[in-house]
Amino acid sequence: MITAGSPVGVQQKRGHTDIYPDGQPRLSTVVGNDTVLPSPGRMYYGHVVMGAGLYNSYYIVKENGEVDRSQALNDRIGGGWGDVSFLETSYPHDTNAFALVNHYALRPDGTLTRWDDKGGFGWTNPRSAGGFAAVKTMTLISQTATYDTFLATTRGGALYTIRLPLTSTMKPVVKKLRTSTWQGFDALIAEKCGQYGTLLLGIDKDTKSGYLYAVGHANGTATVIQGLGKVPATFADQVYFRHVASPRSAPQLFGE
Repeated sequence: MITAGSPVGVQQKRGHTDIYPDGQPRLSTVVGNDTVLPSPGRMYYGHVVMGAGLYNSYYIVKENGEVDRSQALNDRIGGGWGDVSFLETSYPHDTNAFALVNHYALRPDGTLTRWDDKGGFGWTNPRSAGGFAAVKTMTLISQTATYDTFLATTRGGALYTIRLPLTSTMKPVVKKLRTSTWQGFDALIAEKCGQYGTLLLGIDKDTKSGYLYAVGHANGTATVIQGLGKVPATFADQVYFRHVASPRSAPQLFGE
């Protein structure tokens, strides 16, 4: 757990091993957790790509902190995901299990696709937009009733916001925040900071290092970005993702 401060702080948290086959997960959406009833414990859930397959995944951690191996599932949704380079889910601030959930994926040819999902009945109604082949990595920074926004880096080092209206056309609105120096990050993780800002972690897998930033409410090149420093930890994992408790009731991101 990383905390913004001077210097940046790190608190060690317990992890769980052998949830997935070694080395197979390539991508993960946000991972949420909720209380399991009637059995005690918490269920952790999200979507993962392993090899060329997309899976709906969950596992249960008992009250004693151990994983309940009898209650774990990787349910295959489908194949054809071997070239996908980014995966994310945006949950609504709505505890109704049938409220609309948005799934996003980016392919190397620059196609960004969104699927609808209501009540877990499948990824339906795909809509796509092209032109994002230069994107290296992305992270969700805004969730509203009318749009989702991602913060994206390019291989050339630029930093952009990509706003995707929640309409049938899904016509992107792209704004440049910075022109250079961001190409070193292989993964971005964002969390809400205050009412309008974003706490951003950039991870460089080559050097196994992470850097923390406080990003003001995104407004093109006028966006305030404050570097908080290098995180005193080693980032040697294959996959990184945002972790929240109860994503349907968590405060919505509002970074743009």
